[in-house]
Amino acid sequence: MAQARWNLARAAVLVAAVALAPALALAQGKPVKIRVQSVIPTSADEVTMLKEFAADVASLTNNSVTFEVLPAGAVVAVNDTLDAVDKGLIEGGFAWTHYWSGKHPAAALFGSPAAGSGVGMDNFAWVSWFLYGGGQQLYDQLWKEMKVNVKGFILQPVGPEALGWFKKPINSMADFRKLRFRTPPGIPGQIYNDIGVASVAMGGGDILPALEKGVIDAAEWCCPKPDMTFGFQKVLKHYYLQGLHQVVVNADLYINGDVWRKLTPGQQKAIAVSANASLMKTVAYRINENGKALKELTEKHGVILHDTPPEYFKEYGAAAMKNFEKNAAANPFFKKVWDSQKAFAETAIPFWASAQKSNSALGNAYAEELAKKKKR
Repeated sequence: MAQARWNLARAAVLVAAVALAPALALAQGKPVKIRVQSVIPTSADEVTMLKEFAADVASLTNNSVTFEVLPAGAVVAVNDTLDAVDKGLIEGGFAWTHYWSGKHPAAALFGSPAAGSGVGMDNFAWVSWFLYGGGQQLYDQLWKEMKVNVKGFILQPVGPEALGWFKKPINSMADFRKLRFRTPPGIPGQIYNDIGVASVAMGGGDILPALEKGVIDAAEWCCPKPDMTFGFQKVLKHYYLQGLHQVVVNADLYINGDVWRKLTPGQQKAIAVSANASLMKTVAYRINENGKALKELTEKHGVILHDTPPEYFKEYGAAAMKNFEKNAAANPFFKKVWDSQKAFAETAIPFWASAQKSNSALGNAYAEELAKKKKR
């Protein structure tokens, strides 16, 4: 009797497995390889995290969806990356949303909302708006506003970014205005122009040669680890960590819309889940890597840290607000996104800013103790 019950149970399991097989096959779908051209070299930290995202997708889809990361310029020029994804020349691209501000100014509110969108958002608050304040739905609409056949995913919040690197200290905005300064493209760079700083936009791989040739006098890229990877410390020694142009900055992935729609619901869900996981994994990775890099820069490469001139924050912040107001008046979708961020910030930022005082005080107290120990 017991043997009969065991045989019946075993048969039921087999029947269920057979019944589920088509569903599992549908979830996995046909093998798909997505070539993703990055706008930066494959040695960059951003690509390290992009490959980790790709590994998560492969694991969740039983390797039915795989990504091949191509370096900048592998198929098309950096500035043509989004258009190439739109046209299907490559299946995917990787950049920062604000790179496409020329197509639509609202791209800056997703990739690099200068001065925290003027409403006090840091990258943690921005991600909160994106996931739970309506930002993700507006991000999906952005591509329709641009009229590109693209499905986008925010992957990597990395702010706050450093003000940048200089040949000698800048003690005032007057000193800053004498320099040709590499900035991000789009609105963040335009705001520098508005306050009298000569903004020069260029790709990451062009910055160091431009510094060495004297084409530019100073530059920003990101944070200690990526900056050290690019080698800024070889030509510049004065480093300013506090800046407003990219307090919030997000790298994202673009998949051709036709490729995206051919994926099974299970494959699409795996990509979406991996993208959301990448948001936290990137933050964790960056804190660890940037801390180690800053220590190496200052202790082994002779890099000197400085505080940014106080008037910079007032001037850049005021210019950012004027820029946003101008764009909101001229573009309905920009206004829609900015209004959404302001509505979110009205309730979220007073809480988050107050709570952050504890974190700041705690961290500063420990940093001061470490500084005292080094002087002994």
